[in-house]
Amino acid sequence: MAIRAEYIWIDGTQPLPYVRSKTKILESGTTEFPIWGFDGSSTNQAPGDNSDCVLNPVFSCPDPIRGGDDVLVLCEVCLPDGDMTPHPSNSRAALVETYKKYADQEPIFGIEQEYTFFKENRPLGWPIEGYPAPQGPYYCGVGAIEIAGRDIVEDHTQACIDAGLEISGTNAEVMLGQWEFQIGPVDPVAVSDHLWVARYLLYRIAENYRVDASIAAKPIKGDWNGAGAHTNFSTNAMRENYDAVITACESLGAEGKPEEHIKGYGLGSEERLTGLHETQRYDQFSYGVSDRGASVRIPWQVHLDGKGYIEDRRPNANMDPYVVTRLITNTCCEALAG
Repeated sequence: MAIRAEYIWIDGTQPLPYVRSKTKILESGTTEFPIWGFDGSSTNQAPGDNSDCVLNPVFSCPDPIRGGDDVLVLCEVCLPDGDMTPHPSNSRAALVETYKKYADQEPIFGIEQEYTFFKENRPLGWPIEGYPAPQGPYYCGVGAIEIAGRDIVEDHTQACIDAGLEISGTNAEVMLGQWEFQIGPVDPVAVSDHLWVARYLLYRIAENYRVDASIAAKPIKGDWNGAGAHTNFSTNAMRENYDAVITACESLGAEGKPEEHIKGYGLGSEERLTGLHETQRYDQFSYGVSDRGASVRIPWQVHLDGKGYIEDRRPNANMDPYVVTRLITNTCCEALAG
């Protein structure tokens, strides 16, 4: 008997990478997945005269699309030097080192991945010409006029559950054709691995409907909400006392930190983070209780309980979770360790 293992990786395309995958046939019962090569010259990860790159499996789960014993295998990209040196496009390796450094603080994350369905170059559910009714009824909406794409969302949600991913919720978002799913709360490496696989499943399932799932930060210009990846974060200290929550917020606004974070929070911050549509400006920093117009929100329940977590609202939908979780872990855990 044989199984199909879908090897998934993140390529080197700039300014935003693509998800890539190819199928390896393995013996049934395989649990240790071998490294595999690919043509990096076709994925913006190597020149044509030295094109080999290495796929190093780092996470696997059942394949909910093919079913049976088939699996999905998320890989990090390494150089073909015999030492499995991380490729320059490999952002996972640096996160692993950061997590090891601060593991005693038990950092955990929950990421809210927003995205927009497109068909025939317009958001799903939008009229062929003009615009739909203004935003208002679409967020968590119910009904054929308020919602577009629920069948795809239901298939994707079930696929994530069947794959064993840490999906914790879904909802329709503020713009028609826009949705969100949440991954976590789990450690920074796990939330990032699971988010990349969940993105892969979203793209694959949307294929079946001939629909594109876009994670552009500002998919439609004008008076329409952008798409973010709000990132929720806590450590063991934050989960015990409110002073640590405030320390984490203050650390994110310390000198040089807002600029460092925005640089790593994905493409399109200047378009999305305008101070409108439930955002703070990209070039300003603020935090506040229950404030969705702040850079960092402290949930009302956290304020009442005197402990909990914070929500960094700045990451864009197209952010790399390995980069974002590394930045937040580094900044907050360093401050809390002091």
